[in-house]
Amino acid sequence: MNKSKWLKRFRKFHKWPGIIISVFVILFAISGIIMNHRTLISSVDIPRKILPSNYEYSNWNLAAVRGSLHLSGDTSLIFGNAGIWKTPDDFINFADFNQGFPKGIDNRKINAMAVLPNGNQFAGTQFGLYNFKNTDEKWVEVKLPVENKRIADLIVKNDTLIILTRDYLLKYTDHDNIQIIQLPEQDNYTRKTGLFNTLWELHSGELFGIIGKLLVDLFGVAVIFLSITGLLHLFFPKIMRKRKKVEKPVEILVRTKRLNLKWHNVVGYIFVLFLVINTFSGMHLRPPLLIAIANKQVGIIPYSHLDTPNPWHDKLRRVAWDENLGIYIFSTSEGFFYTGETLKEKLIAFTGQPPVSIMGCNVLEKFSEGKYLVGSFSGMYIWDIFTGKSFDYFSKQQYQKPEGMEIPVGENMVAGLIHKSSGEKIWFDYNEGSKRMTSHNGMSSFPDMPEEIVKKTPISLWNVALEVHTGRVFEKYTGPFYILYVLLAGICILLVLISGFFIWWLGYKKKAVRS
Repeated sequence: MNKSKWLKRFRKFHKWPGIIISVFVILFAISGIIMNHRTLISSVDIPRKILPSNYEYSNWNLAAVRGSLHLSGDTSLIFGNAGIWKTPDDFINFADFNQGFPKGIDNRKINAMAVLPNGNQFAGTQFGLYNFKNTDEKWVEVKLPVENKRIADLIVKNDTLIILTRDYLLKYTDHDNIQIIQLPEQDNYTRKTGLFNTLWELHSGELFGIIGKLLVDLFGVAVIFLSITGLLHLFFPKIMRKRKKVEKPVEILVRTKRLNLKWHNVVGYIFVLFLVINTFSGMHLRPPLLIAIANKQVGIIPYSHLDTPNPWHDKLRRVAWDENLGIYIFSTSEGFFYTGETLKEKLIAFTGQPPVSIMGCNVLEKFSEGKYLVGSFSGMYIWDIFTGKSFDYFSKQQYQKPEGMEIPVGENMVAGLIHKSSGEKIWFDYNEGSKRMTSHNGMSSFPDMPEEIVKKTPISLWNVALEVHTGRVFEKYTGPFYILYVLLAGICILLVLISGFFIWWLGYKKKAVRS
């Protein structure tokens, strides 16, 4: 096949997929830039009513509730993505308890809560630790001596608050005494990290710090520029033909068309390699390609954000203290581990591991002696830490690890769990909301979500960007096929990028031969 035929074929691959994907590419770019600066835009909220109806709260869904904190009698606090709400009558009525948190729903998404024996209440958020001051009746931030202040979990051991960030364990007794503990490496440790985490940080640019994130932002701007100039190049001939029919001058349009194409090509060949890499990495962060890499480990890239002496950097998710056994139990992105009370011995992996979605463990609490309740988007399981066996809480069937790739979500997507003073447990499905775990006189066990909470809980701009970027925002219209959005869009983008490069390359070579 000669060069002109190749050019003709590449132009078809570049033109039609480019037209189809252009609007979605711009959405990818804008949402990606927004997601790269979560702290800066954390105060910006979006009304849920402008989004598809599946983004409206109903029956405490969408991780509105992650857990509860019992205070005294029938008084408890309920917390989650909807913030903190106080209930004085065992979850019948609710009062706003978010005074003091910074503006923006993203700043009052609560990951964990704990109360010390002296009544001191703490809340862990995406951006730090907060202490409730009874004198001022508001939450006040506790200054933590760590860079990444994202709280993964909070528990109380005797009179000490145990704070688990994504990187470290901290012991808190008062504001002037916060001890940072870098957990020992696991037994038989090798310096590796998850392939998913590596691709995630490569895609966002975080792998190379703030400079990397700004470079990826620049890639986003380049994508927007290429999409707009590409569409202009498509429509210029039509505009010129219309002007000729009415005998209007087209010289300016001709010059503009040439200039538009020139800069489209220049920006294209400068950024094409980076955009191919960024697109390829992004395709693996959503199913179905995510399933293939979820449990893969790779070496740490030297001098990158992941190149740290801390073996648990960004890997810690949940913690429990087992008083009877005298051990800490940790849920991490690499599985479940335990170590002694001193936290100086190497962490040892449990022989049998319960199933946990790649999105992380949402419930980890003692069920009975030697058994723990483990909940995630993979389901709810009773895990026997001695035998290593796990049983589905609802079906009572023993979990059998499937051969090959495992789907990252199950039938029951557990987002949280609370305990009523009556002893009843209520769990929360991410999509369907509150559900009973134990029977209680056969009656409905949890009230409808109050209108006040719904009104005061918009969605953050960051979360809107995430939903657009992953394609979940289209689920209402496409059903389960939305899960293929990122894969199909990625293939289309790669086709446009690669064909565009060869159009430029072959065209350039052709001109070079003629000259």
